[in-house]
Amino acid sequence: MAETVIEFLLDELLSKVLEAKDRAIQFRPTLERMATTLRSIKPVIEETKQYNRQLDRSEDETKKLIEDVKNGEKLVLKCSKIQWWECCYRPQYQEQLEDLDQSLVRFFQVDMPVQTARDVKETLVEVRGIHMEIKKLNAVARNERGLCSAPEPPTFTVGLDVHVGELKVRLLQDDVSAIVVTGSPGSGKTTLAKKFCWDANVRGKFKDNIFFVKFSETPNLNAIVQKLYQHNGRSVSEPQNDEEAIDLLKLLLKQIGENPTLLVLDDVWDRSESLVDNFRMQLPEYKILVTSRFAIRRFGTPYCLRPLGNEDAVKLFRHSAELKESRFDVPDHIVREIVQGCSGSPMVLNAIGRSLCGQDAVVWQSRATELSKGRPIFESNENLLAFLQKSFDVLDTKSVIKERFMDLALFPEGQKIPAASLVDMWVELYGEDGVNAMEKIYELATRNMVEIVVRKFPSGTGNFSSHFVNRHDLFQELAIHQRQISQEPLEKRKTLIIDITANELPQWWTDQKEYHIAARVLSISTDELFSSDWCNLIPTEVEVLVLNFRGKKYTIPRFIEKMNKLKVLLITNYGFHPAAELENLELLNLLPNVKRIRLERVLIPSLVEKRVHLKNLQKLSLFMCNVNEAFENCSIPVSDMMPNLVELNIDYCNMMELPVGLCGFVFLKKLSITSCHKLSALPEEIGKLVNLELLRVSSCSDLTEFPDSVSSLQKLKFLDMSYCISLSRLPDHMGKLLNLKELYITRCSRLCELPPTIINLTGLRVVVCDEDVAALWEPCKTIFTDLHVEVNQADLAWNGFEISLPINALSGQGQHIGAGMKIWNENEKICAT
Repeated sequence: MAETVIEFLLDELLSKVLEAKDRAIQFRPTLERMATTLRSIKPVIEETKQYNRQLDRSEDETKKLIEDVKNGEKLVLKCSKIQWWECCYRPQYQEQLEDLDQSLVRFFQVDMPVQTARDVKETLVEVRGIHMEIKKLNAVARNERGLCSAPEPPTFTVGLDVHVGELKVRLLQDDVSAIVVTGSPGSGKTTLAKKFCWDANVRGKFKDNIFFVKFSETPNLNAIVQKLYQHNGRSVSEPQNDEEAIDLLKLLLKQIGENPTLLVLDDVWDRSESLVDNFRMQLPEYKILVTSRFAIRRFGTPYCLRPLGNEDAVKLFRHSAELKESRFDVPDHIVREIVQGCSGSPMVLNAIGRSLCGQDAVVWQSRATELSKGRPIFESNENLLAFLQKSFDVLDTKSVIKERFMDLALFPEGQKIPAASLVDMWVELYGEDGVNAMEKIYELATRNMVEIVVRKFPSGTGNFSSHFVNRHDLFQELAIHQRQISQEPLEKRKTLIIDITANELPQWWTDQKEYHIAARVLSISTDELFSSDWCNLIPTEVEVLVLNFRGKKYTIPRFIEKMNKLKVLLITNYGFHPAAELENLELLNLLPNVKRIRLERVLIPSLVEKRVHLKNLQKLSLFMCNVNEAFENCSIPVSDMMPNLVELNIDYCNMMELPVGLCGFVFLKKLSITSCHKLSALPEEIGKLVNLELLRVSSCSDLTEFPDSVSSLQKLKFLDMSYCISLSRLPDHMGKLLNLKELYITRCSRLCELPPTIINLTGLRVVVCDEDVAALWEPCKTIFTDLHVEVNQADLAWNGFEISLPINALSGQGQHIGAGMKIWNENEKICAT
């Protein structure tokens, strides 16, 4: 090292100086001063040696000093040899010795301090760099410890305080470990979860043990476990597989689970349900809050977020549009028109509000006009389409559900779709049975893409007549959008939807005298101004025809006669008039393969006069129809018109009596008559329906008794008399129904005794009734060991107002009141809305 050489040379120089000063008397003062200088700098050289070793300094900095010392040693040696007679050389050597001394002094008084100052500066720079690195490391550590902290909710929210309160009541119960908050995309699920986490009572209970984990569509279990460890200030190596990650997760939860713990799993998709199970553990005071656009059922009844009410929607919209700060005066009616077009969706209200912020009043007026005319919101905000598209894209893995979802676009926007209509379509199109078809509707409801609405409590499995499907306007637009972008040219489409305003037929239809289409499903919607001037369509491949209309009269299009493959016909009046008159009904004779017909809110003329013969018809459904003329003046038996009918449904019709002619359907297996309040009696001839397996006569308030001939229905398995409030007795010979399995007599309040013959009902397994009637069956339990008498607990909540049933109550017999289904009062006026 250079410092070692310098130290050695300085020692040598000092030794030579000390020797020379005694011999070279003429140079003694200068040499003594140099000896003092050398003794003073020796300790400095020692320290410099250590510092330079640590700082790894270059030898170039001490190279000149080494040369000066070496030259100085030679100079001192020369000075010690000068004799007295060589005095002429003395001034020269004296000057060189002084220069050497000054050079040594200058190095340590000037050069060394400069180097030292530089070293100090460099050291400060390095220290500062180290300090910054430490700060970064500390920041990373702090961030890691906050990786799973609950984000703060927005400063402005509406309508969530009530939800937070209800969630606290439900989730903080001792016997509840997990709850799912569900709702359509953009309904505020994540915002509610954030607000819940920052609630004072919630934070007071769980303190620092509140963890917020974003799941999203493709969660990574390993990454989630590592984040939870880092958030809690614990180091963990990366798990090698999911099994190891689960073990580490359980270990962590056990360690932190000694104190009350809240884990929020945000935005969980249906394909991640099994992954969520890994977070469930039997720990005291350990709760899980899940948010999902899918109603995950395994965690109990979901907590469902509905669209905002009108006033809350207006408040949120005005805040998003910053109307208070706007320099434009926007009329209140314009604001409310726009809000109404946003369907109560917080996501849409925020998006539309922000897009109008600062815009001129004329822009507001234009947007209100667009929405009032039904223009899709997507056209003015592509971000909304992209957001909702995720819910549709996930259906790619289940193409069956994807197709069912798009079928919702066959029905007018803003109208409830009868579940029975969808079931009829899907049974014939896809070869499903009724229960499987209904299951698809429930899966769409689970995904919050539809809402299942029930007008009254249904009785028994497979009764879908009271179920309706309510769509969010955004999803209706999405369904139409998907139909438009996913299909071939019009003439080649398998599903064709035609919406006619006034008489403005599509140009493609009017350009040709005959227009051939390849559609299997055809939906045509018309308004009150349509004049029924149909053009010549050639729909030879159509299997399902949906006709939606508004008006006093409706003419069935003549091109229906070309539909040789038609299997399902659905005709619905959505207009103001309760029963529109159908014309061209005789064209139905030309449908050789039609199996299912459903008519809603129409006046059905005499089938005999119209000579309607439907030889292959298997199911006829009449909903809110005027049927008084339909079966009058029957010169030929009605059964001859529909000889293969196996199911007849008459719901909410003004029928005063069941025509005797209807009792000639020898192949009929299901007869359902519901909410026909003017029906006072059933004919004795009903006993001729010898193949009947299901008889439902419910919610017929004027019906006082069942004819005793019902006892002739030896194949009857299901009998429903529910809500027949005037019914005072059961048929005397009811005991002859040896194959009867299920009996429903809920809300038969005047029923005070059972006929003695019921002891012969050995095949009876289920009786559903009120508590008072249940007491009448107590003596029978000793005879029927397999009999289950069930008090309809759900019915106890029925008070004429809207209530909710579990979303997974497929049988319609919900035992717990919760979110997912709506119930409407069965009062006729309310049902007609």
